[in-house]
Amino acid sequence: MRKSIVVANWKMHGSTDHIKSYVSDLHTKYDSDVITDVDLVFCPPTAYLQSLNLELASNEVSGANHCVLDNCKIGGQDLSHYVSDGAYTGEVSGRMLSDLGCQYVIIGHSERRQYFGENDNLVAEKFIAAIKSGLTPIFCVGENKAERERGETLSVVKRQLQEVLDLACGDDLLNSVIAYEPIWAIGTGLTATPEQASQVHRYIRDLLPNKGISIPVIYGGSVKPENAKELFSEVDIDGALVGGASLNAGSFLSIAASIKE
Repeated sequence: MRKSIVVANWKMHGSTDHIKSYVSDLHTKYDSDVITDVDLVFCPPTAYLQSLNLELASNEVSGANHCVLDNCKIGGQDLSHYVSDGAYTGEVSGRMLSDLGCQYVIIGHSERRQYFGENDNLVAEKFIAAIKSGLTPIFCVGENKAERERGETLSVVKRQLQEVLDLACGDDLLNSVIAYEPIWAIGTGLTATPEQASQVHRYIRDLLPNKGISIPVIYGGSVKPENAKELFSEVDIDGALVGGASLNAGSFLSIAASIKE
């Protein structure tokens, strides 16, 4: 059975004060009886990973990356494709993220592709770097508005995913999460219908070894409490990559709670 996962991508937002307030709200509003069998992954900016981890860590377990909230983990928003240490100014390796307590890392987000020129080959190399560093990559694929209007959604997703399939072995893919994020729905208020998202999710599974039977495929694109339940009603949608709505602890937990409704 595939696990459910809801990822909070804070993007370039946050502060130490926000983290303290956010975690306080998590402790107040988190209900383990409602949010069951769901991994919650928080991906703040790299500068705040340690602060968030310390706030989440149990006071009773000194020095451990143990969260008092069930199934709560942290992840990076990106990593270098360089695995070994070296003269790569500004880069952050997978080992460094792991050292900060990360278990996950987002790979190939559309904003990285759009604003930083990351192509399919580089993204695939980052996927392999994450695996080699013991991290679970959250690998993002998705089409822009023009590509959807031209009927190219599936071919774009296949092209993006094929680079990883060519470099990775089956075991690598088993330790990954695929996130379908239609670019036209990110930060626009537009959301793919459950049927549109599910169609792409099924197609992604067809491309994966063994039909991706154990690989979570999650949806990203203006996910919010108001539409989460309808999206999660589709059997091929295993969770969400949440942007703006994840900056509010209550909204994020409400989305996570919708998975089991």
